[in-house]
Amino acid sequence: MVEKRYNNYITNNYKLKPLSTFREKIGYGFGDMASSMFWKIFSYYLPFFYSNIYGLSLSDTAMLLLITRVWDAISDPMMGIIADRTHSRWGKYRPYLLWVAVPFAICGVLVFTTPNVGPQGKLIYAYVTYILMMTVYTAINVPYAAMLGVMTPNPDTKTIFSSYRMFFAYAGSFIALYSWERLCDLFEKATWSLTDSWQQAMMVIALITIILFMLCYRMTRERIRNTSTVSALKDLKLLVTNAPWWLLIGAALCSNLFNTVRGATVAYYFKDIVGDNVYLHLGDFSLFFYAGLFLGIGEVANMLGVTLTVPISRAIGKKNTYLYMMISLAVLSSIFFFVPATNFGFWLMLLLQIIISIATGIISPLVWSMYADVSEYAELRDGTASTGLIFSSSSMAQKFGGAFGGALVMWMLAIFGYSTAEGAVQSPQAIMGLKVLMSWVPAGTAILAVIVIYFYPLTRDKVKEINSRLMARRKKN
Repeated sequence: MVEKRYNNYITNNYKLKPLSTFREKIGYGFGDMASSMFWKIFSYYLPFFYSNIYGLSLSDTAMLLLITRVWDAISDPMMGIIADRTHSRWGKYRPYLLWVAVPFAICGVLVFTTPNVGPQGKLIYAYVTYILMMTVYTAINVPYAAMLGVMTPNPDTKTIFSSYRMFFAYAGSFIALYSWERLCDLFEKATWSLTDSWQQAMMVIALITIILFMLCYRMTRERIRNTSTVSALKDLKLLVTNAPWWLLIGAALCSNLFNTVRGATVAYYFKDIVGDNVYLHLGDFSLFFYAGLFLGIGEVANMLGVTLTVPISRAIGKKNTYLYMMISLAVLSSIFFFVPATNFGFWLMLLLQIIISIATGIISPLVWSMYADVSEYAELRDGTASTGLIFSSSSMAQKFGGAFGGALVMWMLAIFGYSTAEGAVQSPQAIMGLKVLMSWVPAGTAILAVIVIYFYPLTRDKVKEINSRLMARRKKN
């Protein structure tokens, strides 16, 4: 009812087309469902693939994951500037869903392809394909994210759209993570090649992403026609003086680092601490316990968290919701360190994963909705729209979080003496390193996020004021 009244209001006063409600929300969700299927596999399995299957050393893998982000630091804002200045009959941001979907899928397959060349050639190939993949990811994900800023001017509706987005993102992640090891096993039995099986599993996921991006393109619309009225250089200068943007970047970087460190450690943690062929027992009930199940259940819990985002943020505000969830993540992650590798401990691990994932699921839509708030703050303050550029920072924070998180895992494993040799029995120091990576390191990033977001100035009342003033200005124009 509230959304219906709001649609009537914007239609009568601002000449904007009303939302097509449920269908469009589903369509918008399909876009991040596609992106997240790739992103979670890259974050959680690519470090393991490079070090244990592809054949790179831990140090080479760490440098690869980190150095590629230097290019991302340039390509993300570049893509934001390009998207802000794109003009077509389909909109500014939406056409990229159509143009980049197929290259996105092809690059994903290339990343998980193992060439028959020497060690140096494999390292070069890994750098080229991974940089190419992240460039294409930027080309489709930055415009997709920026669409949120031009689909509706209502801050609450943006949070709803963001919640649908993250719900479908986690659904896609669940499908990808839960099926990944099973797909790899299936293709390995068919081809008798471990390296080929990872490539073929990615082909299946890649085909699904093409379909989802096409559906997103067909089912969404851009409504707000904002225009960048200054040069690209001026846009960048205005961005670096935007204090709420800096604080949100810091908070988003911490939350992405939290997720990536835990996720990238899971495959190693299960291999060397949980072990193979482990079953959870509860009376006569037994459940096979493996990394894909642990991660997949986490994605389902993320989806539950997403459904709680809107009612909680409406009650206490976006900033407070983010703050309290991060405090809870710091406490829960610390507890994980003390969980024993026993049947009871494995059940406790699963319970902690569910609760932690609910909290991260609540946080994720908030970040995207808060970027939209920062975009409107910037438009009101500067008198020019830089939606794509601001949302490009979300992609940049996501990639830096993934890069530093993945590199940190590799470096810490090397410091603790982790061995990637086939059949290696890990030392007590290496086991300790895995436990620290699943507990104290994520807890530290959560505490840092709490400190950063405490100073974030765009409270609920402030956002309402900005939105009211900006809509009045748009009406005049």
